[in-house]
Formats: sequence, structure tokens, C-alpha cells
Amino acid sequence: MFKKIKGIVEESVTGVHRLYQLSKAGKLCVPAMNVNDSVTKQKFDNLYCCRESILDGLKRTTDVMFGGKQVVVCGYGEVGKGCCAALKAMGSIVYVTEIDPICALQACMDGFRLVKLNEVIRQVDIVITCTGNKNVVVREHLDRMKNGCIVCNMGHSNTEIDVASLRTPELTWERVRSQVDHVIWPDGKRIVLLAEGRLLNLSCSTVPTFVLSITATTQALALIELYNAPEGRYKQDVYLLPKKMGTNCFSLMHFEQLMHV
Repeated sequence: MFKKIKGIVEESVTGVHRLYQLSKAGKLCVPAMNVNDSVTKQKFDNLYCCRESILDGLKRTTDVMFGGKQVVVCGYGEVGKGCCAALKAMGSIVYVTEIDPICALQACMDGFRLVKLNEVIRQVDIVITCTGNKNVVVREHLDRMKNGCIVCNMGHSNTEIDVASLRTPELTWERVRSQVDHVIWPDGKRIVLLAEGRLLNLSCSTVPTFVLSITATTQALALIELYNAPEGRYKQDVYLLPKKMGTNCFSLMHFEQLMHV
């Protein structure tokens, strides 16, 4: 199959990580373009889009009121920044967990309290994962959550919350509505699990068409570049999208917005 492929375009954080791993191991068979780290994708899809879709997803599934709620956001990358900004603006008390020192400092400078998950897990009303890692929230955390705690994932696939550990005989699952499950403990405590740990913004909310237009345009420009590139320009490695292309994409989208006005 790879003999027919001229290149790969990847726009997800974790997908780009996998491509770099393949490249380092010498297993990448074709050139790959890293669209994820382009400014247009990082800011509009990860930051601004998630800033809106986190509220949309939670409202559609739980009708929760955000004012006064204690929320812990795991991860303060672009997605975490968007989630925190939205929740803070709605009057929530937001805690942040972060292992990267630069991102942790950014969270601190933005006015969020940095904590370890174990420190606040008993008291928070909402737990949101957005790290791109796996097993961020495990059974130990889930056992200690308060009754009615809402648990959801904005990060990667369904690996951030250890949902498999909840499928045991002593716990009862109750489907409340589409994408909303109550997981009930023997003592009657229940947590509200959204989308079975899958991506909240893709499962439970809509994504603005403007953002989809930006990411689709960016990917299309990258595909055109890979297809039209002369022989030998791109080798079997991962390449950043040229900044000029990201700027061109933004110019196209800005022109579209002006045309609507």
C-alpha cells in the first residue's frame, strides 16, 4: 500500500507522536507532514474550539450549572487552556494538574491553582482529562470521587480514563441517556461518566464549521505540497508544515470571513 502513497498528513497530537516514533525507529515508509504543530491548527482547533465545545458538551449531556462548581482539569496544553478559560469565565473554581514545568507555570500565571489529583479528587464536582496520555484517572481516583461527580475526557481516544476498571461485577452501569452513564457503587455512590471516556467534544457536542474549515484547508494545503514536491525534497521523515502555508491558510479563512460580512 505504501508504494502507492506519496505522503501522510497528520493533524492530531498523538498521531504526530506516533509518526515521530516510527521515524526514529526507521519504520516510516513515506514522508509525513506534521499539521498539528501549525499555528492555525493549534490555536483554532485545540484552544479556541475546545474553549467552546467543553461547555457545549457538558450542557448537552448533564445540564450542569457551572457557577461555583469545583473542576479539576488534567493537563494544561492548548486543549487544557481552552477548557480552563471557559470554565473560569462561567464562575467555576478551576484546579489544574500538570507535569510539564512550563505548562504548569503558565497555569499558575493564568491564575489557576496547581494541584496533584489525589489532593482534590474527593471534593471536585467535575473531572476533565486533556493530557493525551493514558490512565490519567484510574480506579483508585474513581473510588474516591464524591457522589454525582461528572467524569469526562477531552484528550485522546478513550485511554485517559481507566473505564475498563469500572466493568466489574460489584459496580452497576445505568444508561441515563445517550452518551451518559451512571456507574453505581455498592454503597449507592454514583459517578456520571460521559461518552464512556471517549472524546467529549466529538461525542457530545458540535464543532464550529469555521474551525473545521481551517483544519481541512490546512490539511489540503499540506497534501498539495507533498504531492507537487519535486523528487527528493521530502525523505522518509516527519516535516513541519511550512509557516508560509499556515499563513496562507489563515489568509484564506480571513478572506472568507470578510466575504460573509
